[in-house]
Amino acid sequence: MLELRPSCEHCNKALPPASLEARICSYECTFCASCVDAVLGNVCPNCGGGFTPRPIRPARNWKNGNYLGGDPASTTPKHRPVDPGIHALFAAAIQDIAPQER
Repeated sequence: MLELRPSCEHCNKALPPASLEARICSYECTFCASCVDAVLGNVCPNCGGGFTPRPIRPARNWKNGNYLGGDPASTTPKHRPVDPGIHALFAAAIQDIAPQER
């Protein structure tokens, strides 16, 4: 079950459960679209993977209790700002490799 983390790990921008700006890697590291594009270059600073839009959990109970009210989003932020210089060194070797091939 995705945590649906409440904010961008880099800039701390709020990313509520229905946000279209939330991006996650396969380890669920969560960043806003602006940081993924402008700061990270689609390279997760924690694992080196790529990012994809975070799914939106239904707000309404359409079936079997599978909805935001039954499985609420996390309220615990993970604010871990990325050092752009250090990230650039890390990402340099892999940023030109497509995420599915890393």
